[in-house]
Amino acid sequence: MIYLDNAATTRVKPEVVEAMIPYFGLKFANPSSVYRISREVNKEVEEARALIASTIGAGENEIYFTSGGSEADNWAIKGIALSRKDKGKHIITSKIEHHAVLETMKSLENLGYEVTYLNVDEYGIINLDELENAIREDTILVSIMAANNEIGSIEPYKEIGEICKKHNVLFHTDAVQAYGNVDINVDECNIDLLSTSAHKLHGPKGIGFLYVRKGVMIKPLINGGSQERGKRAGTTNSALIIGFAKAVELKFKDMDKNNQYVLSLRNHLILRVTKEIPYVKVNGSLEHRLPGNANFSFRFIEGEGMLLRLDAIDIYASSGSACTSGSLDPSHVLLAIGLPHEIAHGSLRISFNEENTMEEIDYVVDSLKDIIKDLRSMSPLYEDFIKERK
Repeated sequence: MIYLDNAATTRVKPEVVEAMIPYFGLKFANPSSVYRISREVNKEVEEARALIASTIGAGENEIYFTSGGSEADNWAIKGIALSRKDKGKHIITSKIEHHAVLETMKSLENLGYEVTYLNVDEYGIINLDELENAIREDTILVSIMAANNEIGSIEPYKEIGEICKKHNVLFHTDAVQAYGNVDINVDECNIDLLSTSAHKLHGPKGIGFLYVRKGVMIKPLINGGSQERGKRAGTTNSALIIGFAKAVELKFKDMDKNNQYVLSLRNHLILRVTKEIPYVKVNGSLEHRLPGNANFSFRFIEGEGMLLRLDAIDIYASSGSACTSGSLDPSHVLLAIGLPHEIAHGSLRISFNEENTMEEIDYVVDSLKDIIKDLRSMSPLYEDFIKERK
């Protein structure tokens, strides 16, 4: 098996599994209870919270555990919209956000909020002047992702934070893809809210966090008990929190070294694909890009056929976000950067990490060359294109 869909999810590291196991058995107690075994678990949960907070320069009382990135995005946007509705009902986002953000925006529009969707350039980067010009007196929130999940482009989140601070507007960033892959300091970048998910960095599924800057008022998304300092009800999932913290510890310990290695894999992949396969386009910015992301559009083929052929030889990649894999429509991200439908349909996202090897990359490229050549041989559009060129 060659797994190249790490933007969708990652393998849980053995050390993470080992760290979680005691919390299903000996350390099973509810950390919200008052007796000794609960207090011990609560202490370890709070130590995990402090470790995670330190990775973004936050205070431990600014970290709220969630069920993952989607809940964190929903909570950040809806919670601020509800708490600041007396100030205004205008929110700014971009056209290439994850569906957890875009669908949340739609739900708010149905409640009478107004949302401005910023354009992006051909590399998937927003225009800072367009952002600043979109801010109004009734703007209460800007929500722009730190890095795109499909094309890997990194947004200028530090500059976005500066603009938001200048205009006294809260700034939320979906950092699900960026966290653990790029340096983010919430104070230096003037970030007020930040969403993450553990399963993108070898942690377990079903756990993430929302950072909320101290002093920012936010309405709860889930009501009930007094967990998470009264902001997010539900029994504390000790095992997943401990697993998340262990994954974070491992990820940040070797982040720079691993990024350099992964970058060498990515650059080798892009070089070979663009040199050896004709009529291909690299999507997204090469300069401002996550190290483990490569996204290509191959003309005259359907992405689904390519994925099925790769799957048949145990190579696993994607044609976009896993959340939209059941849709026949082309990626909204690829359309937003200006690709026509017929080219967007032939996209392939390869996302890898430090567990992949150069030998795997070479095998994938060699396989792709044969697969694309075979698929194009069955395409009447490709046949007409070649005839015209002759």
